[in-house]
Amino acid sequence: MSGSWLITGAGGMLGQDLLARLERDGAEKAVGLDRKTLDIADAASVGEALDAHRPAVVVNCAAWTAVDDAEAREADALRINGDGARHLAEACAKTGAKLLQVSTDYVFAGDGTSPYAEDAPTAPRSAYGRTKLAGEQAVLSALPGAGYVVRTAWLYGAGGGNFVRTMIKLEGVKDTLDVVDDQRGQPTWTVDLADRLVRLGRSALAGDAPAGIYHGTSGGETTWFGFTREIFRLLGADPERVRPTTSDAFVRPAPRPAYSVLGHDRWRAAGVEPIRDWREALHEAFPALLAAERG
Repeated sequence: MSGSWLITGAGGMLGQDLLARLERDGAEKAVGLDRKTLDIADAASVGEALDAHRPAVVVNCAAWTAVDDAEAREADALRINGDGARHLAEACAKTGAKLLQVSTDYVFAGDGTSPYAEDAPTAPRSAYGRTKLAGEQAVLSALPGAGYVVRTAWLYGAGGGNFVRTMIKLEGVKDTLDVVDDQRGQPTWTVDLADRLVRLGRSALAGDAPAGIYHGTSGGETTWFGFTREIFRLLGADPERVRPTTSDAFVRPAPRPAYSVLGHDRWRAAGVEPIRDWREALHEAFPALLAAERG
């Protein structure tokens, strides 16, 4: 089923790839609003935007993503991640739009040993995680039949700063790199996530996708250390130059989840296949990432 789409946070890495995916198909009208065009924390502005564009699907890629800064500025982060999501959900409820809310693995405690299911208990340990969980709850409460929460993690893409581009840069200036090997997760290409968001939105419009929570991360799992070694291999660099270390070597204001592996069972209920293995995606993504970093 076709219908117009509105993307918030369209200037970000995921928003850019999502717009590109929709525009490449050309089946639906897609409008992208960046942070300068729409402040989702302003309820009146959100209502005006939805009234003006009347989208069938809204994808909220706008977020406070400065994880460490949120520890000292939780109220500011909540204004965007919690209140902003609520404003969008309430506006969608009035106009009849479906809302896809992009969320995070940080809503979990990060101490698991097997992939977190979509209905696993949440227990955020950081201000960022708490504010994103507030956004999830607002969407699911206001839109019980039309709200979709898509949790993701370890995102990288050509359209912004991210771990892969940083490692490409550091490989050229560092003889060796110490990278943490005690945090496990699923590196996820924004192009792959954008594709699944489009598929989910279309399935929602067709009445085939149950509302609720989905996990939008790649298959498989690795550590930041393992991820970096694969990046070095793709660069033609010696992966032995990457050395394992622990999180204790990089203490930050916000605690990082030790285990961020998510399960993907609910995609099949929507008639959509989960995202492919992280390593396969990285290999396909790498030329564009290399070009973006090296100009």
